[in-house]
Amino acid sequence: MAPAWNRLYRGCAAATPFQSHAWLHSWWRSYGGPGRLRLLLVRRDGDLVAAAPLRLVRRPLPALVPLGGTISDYADVLLDDADDGRAADALTWALHRAARTALIDFREVRPGAAVERVHDRWPGPRRTLPDSLCLELPAVPLDGLVARLPSAKAAQRVRAKQRRLATLGVERRAVAPEEVGAALHRLLELHRLQWRGRKVTGEHLRPRFREHLVRAVGPMVRSGDAVVTEFRIGDEVLAVDVTLLSRNLAGGYLYGAHPRLRAQKADVAVMLLDACAGTAHTGTGGHGTLSLLRGDEPYKHHWRPEPVLNRRLLLARRRTAPLLSAALGDAAARQRGKEVLHRWRQHRTR
Repeated sequence: MAPAWNRLYRGCAAATPFQSHAWLHSWWRSYGGPGRLRLLLVRRDGDLVAAAPLRLVRRPLPALVPLGGTISDYADVLLDDADDGRAADALTWALHRAARTALIDFREVRPGAAVERVHDRWPGPRRTLPDSLCLELPAVPLDGLVARLPSAKAAQRVRAKQRRLATLGVERRAVAPEEVGAALHRLLELHRLQWRGRKVTGEHLRPRFREHLVRAVGPMVRSGDAVVTEFRIGDEVLAVDVTLLSRNLAGGYLYGAHPRLRAQKADVAVMLLDACAGTAHTGTGGHGTLSLLRGDEPYKHHWRPEPVLNRRLLLARRRTAPLLSAALGDAAARQRGKEVLHRWRQHRTR
């Protein structure tokens, strides 16, 4: 599927790096299960013009969900930008047939995603729920991001941090494709080290994630869909970053940084953003989006990003409407639980 998939991926402006063949194929090898793959394809005159990569899950409800899982920040289908509506219609009806016994559940849908064209055509019950918050910046070099800061004093602080990095002798270089595997192993070791003793995303420490990342990012670097950057002082690698790229979006996906950098008063966030912004500007021609991906961490807000809310699209047939109702009830219960926990934590801090 790779050649046809990649042609369609590059012909779909809404696609994010998480819809690339390298990412999805590698993810399935690490996280897929026998008999669960549901790959819906639409062809016109032999050319692939639409695709929905799904898998069947049975818990908590029977559902067809996108490949990529929780380690992917955006989910979507692929639709050729040149489609006159017929491919979108065909994909919609293919999904409708597939939904005879399962709910269609798309999490983390970015505004403007191709799957919204399916949602608009859906002939059965459908609902939209809020999902994760992402923060986005324009894909411009760091000087352009500094110009967005609210005050001259804030800009001066960033420039002082840049001078500190230069004084320490921090140098960066893009890793060659043949060196990606070793660089990613260093990244994950540095990531483990930087989070030692603190709460960390457990999946990032598991062998299956390591295997997926190395297997996916290597081909993505060769095709221009990813950049791996090393940061050195002298001959020692003290940080490694992975930035993923698509036609209109770049996102800093994961990094690892030695605690020694912070001990030497190096601002790791400025260091990484400088590199990521430069990559995004080059990779998208300066007309795309630099996504800080999911998460509402305070340090991201220093740059005055645009908050963009992902959505969850739930699609059902009339016979599977009870599954839709159950999913809505579960989502409401989880939201109430989060609100109760938030109030309890606020009460404890008073």
